[in-house]
Amino acid sequence: MMLVSAALLLGIWLTGVAAAQPAPEPLELARRIQARYDTVRDFSADFTHAYEGGVLRRRVTERGTVLMKKPGRMRWTYASPERKLFVADGERLWAYVPEDRQVTVAPMSPGDDAGAAALLFAGRGSLLRDYTISAADLPARPADTWAIKIVPRREQADYEWAILVVGRKDLGLRMVVTADSQGGQSTFSFTNVRENTGVPDRQFTFEVPRGVDVISSGRGQ
Repeated sequence: MMLVSAALLLGIWLTGVAAAQPAPEPLELARRIQARYDTVRDFSADFTHAYEGGVLRRRVTERGTVLMKKPGRMRWTYASPERKLFVADGERLWAYVPEDRQVTVAPMSPGDDAGAAALLFAGRGSLLRDYTISAADLPARPADTWAIKIVPRREQADYEWAILVVGRKDLGLRMVVTADSQGGQSTFSFTNVRENTGVPDRQFTFEVPRGVDVISSGRGQ
């Protein structure tokens, strides 16, 4: 799920004149977003992840930090209300919940790093090639943003569609909203975004803590 949503992004403040700009056509906006993030080598931010709905009809809000680096490397550190860590090194995905004293490791399949939140930063996906693009109606988004809806051309296990919300001034990604097949909706909001700072490769190495059970998954094999 983390890869899906994966996802990041930059806040923007615009003048009232800029806020009145008409939105570009969805395909043109997608092209501009893709061109911008083709130049981003690495990314870091604080995030808030709100999940609502699903089978249990629950509502959860979590917070943490995220690091991403091309190609296909990610580190999601959840700080509250429960500590969790998800690390992808481009070949494997590690999921660690300290309270459970276990870590799950699974191979990354070729499409894993092209999820909605990770797509622009993983270096292997393409908005125009991998998604159907359309206009998005998201009343809750900030006034100084534009939004597009993307539907994966290839069926995804964790989400059915996503909405990307970007700032009007620099197309910095501000939010990612995804919906799953069970009626759940995840909203990732990003602040304190930094790009191209030279995030070191060691950030994407996972060392199994002592006394923790390791569970291997065959996902993607």
